Amino acid sequence: MQDFRRVLRLVAKRRWTLAGCLGTSLFVAMLWGLNIGALYPMVEIVFKGDGVPGYVEQELVNSRERIAECEQEIAALNERLEDKPAIEQRNRLEVSRDLAIARRKAYEQTVASLVRFQPYAQYLPETAFGTLGLMISLLIVGTLLKLVALGVNMMLVQDLAMRAANDVRSLFFRKALRLDLDEFGETGSAGLTSRLTNDIGHLNGGVTVLLGRLVREPLKMIVCFSGAAWVCPRLLLLVMVVTPLMVLVMHALSRSIRRASRRVMDEMTQLYGTLNDAFSGIRVIKAYNTQAFERARFERSVQAYYGRSMKMALYNTLARSVSELLGLGMVCMAILAGGYLVINRQTELLGLHMSDKPLDPGAMLMFFGFLIGASDPARKLSDVWSSLQRGIAAATRVYEVIDRPVRVTEPVRPQSTARPHQKIVFSNVSFRYPSGPPVLNGIDLEVPHGQTLAVVGPNGSGKSTLISLLCRFDDPQAGEVRLDDVCLTKMSLRNLRRRIGLVTQRTVLFDDTILNNIRYGMPRVSREEVIEAAKRAYADDFIREKTEHGYDTLLGQSGVRLSGGQMQRLALARAFLRNPDILILDEATSQIDMESEALIHNALRQFLVGRTGIMITHRPSTLALADKIAVLEAGQLTDLGDHNALLLRNSFYGSLCGSEAAEAA
Repeated sequence: MQDFRRVLRLVAKRRWTLAGCLGTSLFVAMLWGLNIGALYPMVEIVFKGDGVPGYVEQELVNSRERIAECEQEIAALNERLEDKPAIEQRNRLEVSRDLAIARRKAYEQTVASLVRFQPYAQYLPETAFGTLGLMISLLIVGTLLKLVALGVNMMLVQDLAMRAANDVRSLFFRKALRLDLDEFGETGSAGLTSRLTNDIGHLNGGVTVLLGRLVREPLKMIVCFSGAAWVCPRLLLLVMVVTPLMVLVMHALSRSIRRASRRVMDEMTQLYGTLNDAFSGIRVIKAYNTQAFERARFERSVQAYYGRSMKMALYNTLARSVSELLGLGMVCMAILAGGYLVINRQTELLGLHMSDKPLDPGAMLMFFGFLIGASDPARKLSDVWSSLQRGIAAATRVYEVIDRPVRVTEPVRPQSTARPHQKIVFSNVSFRYPSGPPVLNGIDLEVPHGQTLAVVGPNGSGKSTLISLLCRFDDPQAGEVRLDDVCLTKMSLRNLRRRIGLVTQRTVLFDDTILNNIRYGMPRVSREEVIEAAKRAYADDFIREKTEHGYDTLLGQSGVRLSGGQMQRLALARAFLRNPDILILDEATSQIDMESEALIHNALRQFLVGRTGIMITHRPSTLALADKIAVLEAGQLTDLGDHNALLLRNSFYGSLCGSEAAEAA
């Protein structure tokens, strides 16, 4: 619930819109009660064949007669009290006199009200049918006004809910982009996608019902209960004895609905994960004929989601049934008690004083109308209660990500170093991921500016982790990585990464034009600068000759219209355009054809002059570009030297290069 309050604080920032929501809700509730209040004049005036002026005149006469009767009764009781009866009888006489005095006071108040209203009554219809026409006209006008106010209210509520949901989406996406990389490996993008779409959709629904029905319907109930209390407050208190029971039941069910909602959202996350695995791995699924296995896995996820959803539906049904049953019980109690008072012209029920004067049929029918008018909002509340609980559960899941701590943070007082730097230093660096074994152990390595370093080693030896620490995707648990004498943890991330160009094995291209993909991260550069970078990466020729619209060609998702070598050359052009001091190649040439590899090597030879290059590769042709080669084994730096020297003294390095050469052959 605490997280849902944080969403409501976002809503509260838009004060005028929120005030409009509350104002229109109150207006709708007032018109709801006034429409029910029309029962009284219809029963007491129209159906008795009278007009308003005649009714007022007759009620004045009747009330004055009853005042006279009360005065006679009080006088008689006073005379009997003067005879000094026994204590028990005296007490009964005093109670009767007090009741008679209360009745007289009630009739006097009625007379005073009628006298104040009488001058205005002459402007109202004198016939019953005219009064009926007036009442119908007022009902139609009131209903139209209520519908207009309701429409405005619903639009304002939707505006607030959507803006709050968008604010949370923005917060969530901003935080998701800052999460540590291993978070994506552990929970996968499916969990984040589910929260960003499905959960925030439920959150939006929760805010909508809270600001909409959960404001309007209680206000309508308050207006109806206020009307019923105006008719007979003691009778209202009597029939509301079931309310505490309803509150307890709904409280218990709301907790169950919230738990069930969270489990349904967890199952939806699993469903997203299954879909993500199947769609991203569709080539493997088709190649290995595992469609049936994937269908079965998907069906298991669907059935699990179905089971959780049905359990939540059961709780929703119970909530609605219980609230409707208790509401019906309250109305039935009112009918029995009120009917007894009206039929027998009584002011007491089971020894309890209910009213100062006997209730007439019109007043009692209006009392019943107000209770029925209150039961309808109560029924609607039970319908939307589950939406609110889903919204609360969704807020908890969404803010779990927003509040998740990250390991890589910006320094309070960032430092910098000259550009270009003089050296990159790994000083006694050790690192392990939170849920895994040590990856790097005591790495000491120095890369002078202008030198190209290749890093080789078996899978899991820590090569990519070394690159991640240099890009500051993570921070070492021991030791430090420095540019010159400045530790990376003391540099701003923007300053550090602006110096780095990164090309990975898996080229990432976006659903945009070739031009915008190359200048991704550098949106202000000119078209001419983009073309120059593409020429340096040997990409200009194929862009102009083999694409439909040249640099304005839309690639489609993941660059599916390009070959692997073409995609890598675009990635190189993107890195070249940044004009980085440090160029990092993470297995960038491992899955491309020989022609593309040769072009990329030519581009790198020219571009790396006067820059620091760090390459992760096992290909001998790429290793030839390196000035030094670092050998990693089990997270430790076991050797460092040039290609020929390592071949002579390091059998492990020789085996790596030999196996690669054999594969290439």
